[in-house]
Amino acid sequence: MAKKQSLLLAMMLVVAGLAVSAMADRKLMSLVKPQPNQLTYHNGAVLSGDIPVSILWYGRFTPAQKAVVTDFVLSLAAPLQAAPAPSVSQWWGSIHRLYLSKAVAVGKNGGAHGGGGGGGGRAKNARVVLSGQVSDEGCSLGKSLKLSQLPTLAARARPGKGGVALVLTAQDVAVEGFCMSRCGTHGPVSRAGAAYAWVGNSATQCPGQCAWPFHQPVYGPQAAPLVPPSGDVGMDGMVINVASMVAGAVTNPFGDGFYQGERGAALEAATACTGVYGKGAYPGYAGALLVDKATGASYNAHGAHGRKYLLPALFDPDTSACSTLV
Repeated sequence: MAKKQSLLLAMMLVVAGLAVSAMADRKLMSLVKPQPNQLTYHNGAVLSGDIPVSILWYGRFTPAQKAVVTDFVLSLAAPLQAAPAPSVSQWWGSIHRLYLSKAVAVGKNGGAHGGGGGGGGRAKNARVVLSGQVSDEGCSLGKSLKLSQLPTLAARARPGKGGVALVLTAQDVAVEGFCMSRCGTHGPVSRAGAAYAWVGNSATQCPGQCAWPFHQPVYGPQAAPLVPPSGDVGMDGMVINVASMVAGAVTNPFGDGFYQGERGAALEAATACTGVYGKGAYPGYAGALLVDKATGASYNAHGAHGRKYLLPALFDPDTSACSTLV
């Protein structure tokens, strides 16, 4: 009997100890709350002021196809009053307001990081300047490219300091990881104090992945595709990805600017809002967009020369929400 009472008492003490321990754990958890992984500034340089953008066309593009992209680049720098609202330049102004105005610019005297004494200072309002175009229709490096070859191609576009080299590959050019894990990418151009952004034309390779919502998606809800503003699914898809990559290249040119998550697989200003183009967007639905009465094309931004474009939403670090033009 005494043994049973001793055993019962020991069990009661163990249970009481576990209860106290659980209460302590709950108290500790309530005091130390995990912080959400936000898109934040990592104290590196951004691109600002006059940003020269040069384009390398790799493979064959028609003059009409080239005009879709060059007009977009020109639209970024157009005065707000040059196109009806909402406009491409309004979208670009949001990048300065949400990101560049809070950061350090590339140094003009050779230093990429203003905080490191290289001549940089507080970022100025960014103005895109189309500085030149180069064509490589013969695909001098072949039609199957590795990611490691992209900076070499970018250097051929001769980007200016603090600028961006756009490497655009034609629809019959394969690039490592294209369609499987990316529609574009960006990075630094070695020793140039500049960045590059690559985007491929997905028209014949994977329009459901890289030109949505102008083509039915490979996975998920199968809603009818939207009509592209230029009439060219591949090129309007390219503009979406060019906008995303340029936004990333300007706000995070050297990997230590604005981003969320792991540095090697970061979400950035536009990629943090993938698939969001208008209010009310959800997977399979791009959101409430404007529709051209004459053509039925969907868009959310007016650009140069009467162009219309569909641009990605930008992540607002202050509200942790995707900011759309419409």
